[in-house]
Amino acid sequence: MIERLTLTNFKAFQHAELPLAPLTLLTGLNSSGKSSVLQALALLHQSYTAGDLDHARTLALEIAGGSPHRSRHDNGFLLNGELVTIGVGQDVLHEDFTGDEPEITLAVSEGAYRYSWTVGYAPEQNLLPLTSVELPLTEGADRPAGDPAIVPRYFTGGFQYLHADRITPSERYPRDHHMVIGRGFLGVRGEHTVNFLRHHARDEVPDGAMRHPKAASHRLLDQVNAWMGDLCPGVDLQATPIEGTDAVRLSYGFPDGLSTTRRRPTNVGFGLTYALPIVVACLTATPGALVLLENPEAHLHPHGQTRMAALAAASAAQGAQLVVESHSDHVLNGMRLAVKEGVLTPEQVAVHYFRRENGDTRVITPRIDEDGLIDQWPDGFFDELENTLDKLLE
Repeated sequence: MIERLTLTNFKAFQHAELPLAPLTLLTGLNSSGKSSVLQALALLHQSYTAGDLDHARTLALEIAGGSPHRSRHDNGFLLNGELVTIGVGQDVLHEDFTGDEPEITLAVSEGAYRYSWTVGYAPEQNLLPLTSVELPLTEGADRPAGDPAIVPRYFTGGFQYLHADRITPSERYPRDHHMVIGRGFLGVRGEHTVNFLRHHARDEVPDGAMRHPKAASHRLLDQVNAWMGDLCPGVDLQATPIEGTDAVRLSYGFPDGLSTTRRRPTNVGFGLTYALPIVVACLTATPGALVLLENPEAHLHPHGQTRMAALAAASAAQGAQLVVESHSDHVLNGMRLAVKEGVLTPEQVAVHYFRRENGDTRVITPRIDEDGLIDQWPDGFFDELENTLDKLLE
């Protein structure tokens, strides 16, 4: 699990060190840096997956052996790819960078191991060249003797990143075997979710907090139906191939008497389809997996928003790590309720509130206690209801 993310000269952050928990909530005003945190984690994963951090191992071994430091201009941060499209160097460097040279550093800590990558600044380039790395070479009890610990576990474990711009109701969705079988990837818009559900419908959800008490069975499709039923009681989903095409079809059924008519997503409320990738990502996250979620509350009734937080908490309780960006007080309260009900301990939840001050981003970290109470409510932190009520009562 990632316990800390460090950002230096990256977008809104001159320097920031963010503790991460099994379930972390990022909230704050617009353009305050929340999305940059998710982008930093995704950027590292994207660069590694594309092979653009390949020389990090060689460079780390050279440093450990006393060899001269050498830049790696053909490797670095791939700014535009499958997970994130950030632009070019001038879109990434903090406008008031710290240090003598304009360099960008991203680092993650997993337990005793810290991994750090620094790239040079190239204003018009979309591959920022790797200039130095700090990778742990110490042998640990959980690693084979002589094996350099040079790859964060989140690079090779399960990974999902769902953008705020997710799939909408449609007549068909892509049918990509490699994505859902070879990689187990839902797509950043959740575009492969329907086909994933078709292939994995009979997989069992592990025993624990994620299993919905009203589900017909432990199988994934029944569990998805049960959690989606919290948004629309009684709904059931079917994912079927469209013969002769590279597409699959999603349909919904509803408990309306004796009718067996199934409905297309285009004839059903927007929120159900928008929430589906979130539900599937949480239910299929394995222990050690990292799931990044943007605005899981979008297009949902307040009750549904609270239930999405409950599902995220359940997924974290069973070993996954989730980092959630949200503007919803219902999501926050769902997390607080999960702590009060003992699904998670206070130490398993982190809340970071972002706000801009004097051109830089300040991060405030309220704490949730075992009763679900929060120790501080800074200005702008989910206080709009109280502010509005005060004006109404004047």
